[in-house]
Amino acid sequence: MNNKIRKLIRLAIWIGISLFLFILATNIWVVQSTKDYIHSAKEAPENDVALVLGTSKRTSEGRPNRFFVERMNMAATLHSIDKIKHILVSGDNRTKYYNEPRDMLLALGDLNIPEEDISLDFAGLRTLDSVVRCNEVFGQNRVTIVTQEFHCYRSLFIARYFGMKAIAVSADDGGPIGNTLALREVLARTMAVLDLYILQRKPKYLGEEVKLPI
Repeated sequence: MNNKIRKLIRLAIWIGISLFLFILATNIWVVQSTKDYIHSAKEAPENDVALVLGTSKRTSEGRPNRFFVERMNMAATLHSIDKIKHILVSGDNRTKYYNEPRDMLLALGDLNIPEEDISLDFAGLRTLDSVVRCNEVFGQNRVTIVTQEFHCYRSLFIARYFGMKAIAVSADDGGPIGNTLALREVLARTMAVLDLYILQRKPKYLGEEVKLPI
């Protein structure tokens, strides 16, 4: 092995270690800075609005998505125990056949949530879009975010970066999330740090302010 190859190997090892440490550090930052703002339904402070983050109602295999079901159930629970008054559902609406906000509206209706207590955000293309639009378009600075615990940390990190007085309620039922999703979320937290502090990304769509009926 010649000297040039040895240098390339050492460089690759150095880059790999540096990348690992950066991912580790950003994940620790995201989790540690937000963990105190995650509550159970009973312990959560009251807020006017819950921001329910979108996900597909079915998995890629066509089965019901438990994350979708858990989020709908938790939003309905918070509404029923008067922890929130209004629900803003925010998600992707990429085609007429894929409409997360509409699916959430229908699911919440099945859980006896009045339609007048639900507002739809069709431009929640990413977590960042949903959180920032909740503040800048729908005028809600103090909100209760509803999603799974692994997602709460990143959602709160974004919200707190933008000065929002947000809390989160974990919709988990205690089931495992799987190694693939866990790794994806680890990388997504690092990407959130880069989006906010380096790339300074904004939502794809903002638009005119929308007043919620509360």
